[in-house]
Amino acid sequence: MPKQDYLQRSDADFAAQLQTVKTNLPAYATALGVTPAQVAAQAADAEYFGYTLACQQTMQNGGQEWTAWKNLVRGGGTAPVAGAPVAPTFPASVPAVAVGIEVRFRALVKQLKASANYNAALGEALGIEGPVQTAPDLAAMQPSIKVELRGGQVFVDWGWAGQAQFLDACEMQVDRGQGYALLAMDTTPGYTDTQPLPATPTKWTYRAIYRVGDDRVGQWSAPVSIMVG
Repeated sequence: MPKQDYLQRSDADFAAQLQTVKTNLPAYATALGVTPAQVAAQAADAEYFGYTLACQQTMQNGGQEWTAWKNLVRGGGTAPVAGAPVAPTFPASVPAVAVGIEVRFRALVKQLKASANYNAALGEALGIEGPVQTAPDLAAMQPSIKVELRGGQVFVDWGWAGQAQFLDACEMQVDRGQGYALLAMDTTPGYTDTQPLPATPTKWTYRAIYRVGDDRVGQWSAPVSIMVG
């Protein structure tokens, strides 16, 4: 089954992920071919990113307090018993590292996963295995399409609805007044119909359905029409 990206997107979750690797990597470093210098560098990255995040949070909290105080000073109101905010206390500093912690982390994970000794269970222990994506109900899949004229041609706007990893192609058909006929089997969202426009106004109607391998899956899209010519 396809998996989502292992990298945690939020700063707090990414900081926790760095800490998980820092804690567990030393036990697997030799088996995975990671040098002591790499282990130390990753640990330094984890510590500094955590420190940076903590400083940011301290500044944000302090900013909110001083903004509220400024508003009271200017506009009046009931002041807190403690009075004006005090200067924030920052966490203990740690050695700085070069910028680009995520870039280095991705490179390290790529190296780990390329090791002959790597496996999914080990990756789970390190926190670098993405969650398995549950396959959608293919029988319920239905493309959503739009059509518009672009430069004298009809452009059919379609997409994967976030399920590209489970689908192979989008079959499109067009009815130019004589019933539906195959327009294209497209694998890249967005398609330009290169049929020359007629000399007189005519209605063209389009529809689409997803495909997996040689089979159609799901439902036809709602038909969408456009006047051309």
